[in-house]
Amino acid sequence: MLARTLDAGVPARWVSADEAYGGDSKFRRWLERRRIGCVVAVSSSAPVVMSLAGSSRVGQIVAAAPPRAWKRRSCGDGAKGLRMFDWAVATVPTVSEAGPGWGRWLLARRSLAPNAKGELETAYYLCGAPIGTSDDELIQVASARWAVEDCFQTAKTEVGLDQYQVRRFDAWYRHITLALLAHTYLAVTAAISPKALAAASFHSHSARSDVSWQT
Repeated sequence: MLARTLDAGVPARWVSADEAYGGDSKFRRWLERRRIGCVVAVSSSAPVVMSLAGSSRVGQIVAAAPPRAWKRRSCGDGAKGLRMFDWAVATVPTVSEAGPGWGRWLLARRSLAPNAKGELETAYYLCGAPIGTSDDELIQVASARWAVEDCFQTAKTEVGLDQYQVRRFDAWYRHITLALLAHTYLAVTAAISPKALAAASFHSHSARSDVSWQT
């Protein structure tokens, strides 16, 4: 689907994904060859080549980060205010398949307060983007997934995005497409101001017509 979208000329600079996709090295390399920036989540056990001596696990690399590598940044508004975390970025020395002018990074996000087990929760991301991309931009892309996840959850609740029983890809594709179209309509409608809704309602009542508008 991504290939069809890009081939159709839809503009896109970044792809962000969870561990299910981020852990697939073939997927990451495909994005690099298309020169699409990516910030994708990976597990702590994901291997990364960081030196001539070989590869290390992501969790081991981040655990060895010096204190000065961590920077406190907001990643957007949440239900209780700004989402604040500590972030660290390391350059990955391997050569990107995107060719000259492209780099790779390891990004880590650490919670400020310990969880029930007394541990600071840490999330890990592998990134690919043009050389010169700032740490803040990588953080912004990583944080964009919250909005995406919120949209998915809302679509599941309001338009039954996950309520399908199909055995074929084309049937699943139709259901998802119609559900997202319905969710888009609801989101746009909700964004219209009350005054605009009132005006639309007034005109629809005053101008008699056989046309029945969906409102």
